[in-house]
Amino acid sequence: MTAAKAGDTVRIHYTGTLDDGTVFDSSQGRDPLEFQVGSGQIIPGLDTAIPGMVVGDKKTVTVACADAYGPIHPEARQAVPRAEIPADIPLDLGTQLQVQTPDGQAMPVTVVEVTETEVTLDANHPLAGKDLTFAIEMVAIN
Repeated sequence: MTAAKAGDTVRIHYTGTLDDGTVFDSSQGRDPLEFQVGSGQIIPGLDTAIPGMVVGDKKTVTVACADAYGPIHPEARQAVPRAEIPADIPLDLGTQLQVQTPDGQAMPVTVVEVTETEVTLDANHPLAGKDLTFAIEMVAIN
């Protein structure tokens, strides 16, 4: 059988879990994830686990946060005056919003703290600072 290598397009089924066993993402019930090995389309720690796998192989891979979504960056949190946020915007803790950067880019943020005068928004990826575990199965190699 042909083993996956850099440059191959592969399809995998996966389930991603946190240290406490919580599933954060899975291809269960969906089409397999398709990507080119070594192209940077998926997190580095998962990408490096694929070469050498053949169709039908299954493995579990633990990916340190540095090889996943990186560490938490405190400077990515910003307090915004509550008065600057339109009244129709939900401000429940954990709410995902999009803000526009000064250069016009859309950036996802999460509401992490709300006081009477300020709303703290976090632009870190929701999985930043977390080690991730993936159960993967090689479905196809092209």
